[in-house]
Amino acid sequence: MKMPHEHHEHQNNCCSSLCYLQALFVVFVLGFWMGASVYGQTRDELERTKESLEREIRITNQLLQETQRTAETNMGQLVMLNSQISRREQLLGTIQNEIRLINRRISTLNNSIVELESDLEELKESYARLIRQAQRNRDAYQRMMFVFSSENFNQAYLRLRHMQQYSRHRRMQAEQILKKQEEIDKQINELKEERDAQQLLLTRQRDEVRNLAREKATQEQTVSRLKTKEQQLMQQLRRQEREARQLQEEIQRIIAEERRRAQERAEAEGRVTTDMFALTPEEQLLSDNFAGNRGNLPWPLERGVITGHFGEQPHPVLPGIKISNDGIYISTSQGAEARSIFDGRVSRVFSVPGGLYAVIIRHGEYLSVYINLSEVFVTNGQQVNTRDPIGIVGTNPRETNASLHLQIWQENNKLNPATWIARQ
Repeated sequence: MKMPHEHHEHQNNCCSSLCYLQALFVVFVLGFWMGASVYGQTRDELERTKESLEREIRITNQLLQETQRTAETNMGQLVMLNSQISRREQLLGTIQNEIRLINRRISTLNNSIVELESDLEELKESYARLIRQAQRNRDAYQRMMFVFSSENFNQAYLRLRHMQQYSRHRRMQAEQILKKQEEIDKQINELKEERDAQQLLLTRQRDEVRNLAREKATQEQTVSRLKTKEQQLMQQLRRQEREARQLQEEIQRIIAEERRRAQERAEAEGRVTTDMFALTPEEQLLSDNFAGNRGNLPWPLERGVITGHFGEQPHPVLPGIKISNDGIYISTSQGAEARSIFDGRVSRVFSVPGGLYAVIIRHGEYLSVYINLSEVFVTNGQQVNTRDPIGIVGTNPRETNASLHLQIWQENNKLNPATWIARQ
């Protein structure tokens, strides 16, 4: 008969084993469907991707440790854990692709070395024949008599020239043998380096599979605990949806008000405009510059990771429930400063539920919105530059993690901020 703690330990071991098998399956699947993409990527590109993912994983690990200071399991922990697992799977896929590239390089080097050694053997055999022939004619007197016994001057010249060419050919053969041997040695050294790199990556892959299995086990435990709070989570979701609608209505009201004022100014100044926002030439230039920096805009935080994505996503706990996000959530450390992602003018500072604030910055026809600020450094109408601090990111009192909600709008259209800011 098993004691209760033994039964619990047995369950944990089974869970860990199952998660390890799941992690191995993930590696297999990633290797299969990502295999095709490796042909379009270089080792340098894969290495840069790997370094970026490793940096994000380090940051997420630190943030996870912060969220786990609270004894109570919460959604913030699960969201961070899901984000970590996603990045770990991407990292495994990148490592898998690097291994594929190295394996192909090792195969190419092996084939090349075989060909070079075959060429070298032929050169050595040819050189050996030349040496044997030279040994038969090594007597200087015989060579001289061979020239002097010519029937005429032309024949003597040709025989002398042939002997010189023969000697030069022998030297060239010797040089080719040395070069070929150097080339083989170089490729053997490169092959050793590639095999060393392969072993390092295989070891790293095994480590990451174990990390992934451990995180998946923690994820399952966290989801199980949170499922006991389904009613509470549903109430939280309804409240968040209500607050999101109110925020969207407020932003659209501000946009409509600014549009009306801009058109009134344009009419007062006698400007004829065709755009909705009646932009001045300076504002249009700012708008064009903002659009031209798509994918390269700086992060609104010095350090952080995206833990909530744009658009409709499945709820991490509640089955069959979708959550809609008008922007992205970036988790960061407590007390982190939010920064403007581009030059612009502070359009509005206003309060949001939870005793927090939101800041809207206009960049021509574009708007960047920074939500969940516990403290604000800017005021309405203030001009800001790229990376200027605009406030302190607020912390959810129920969870301990700080999270900035970033939105980007073009007129009334909501855009995905992840496609506008640069990868860290």
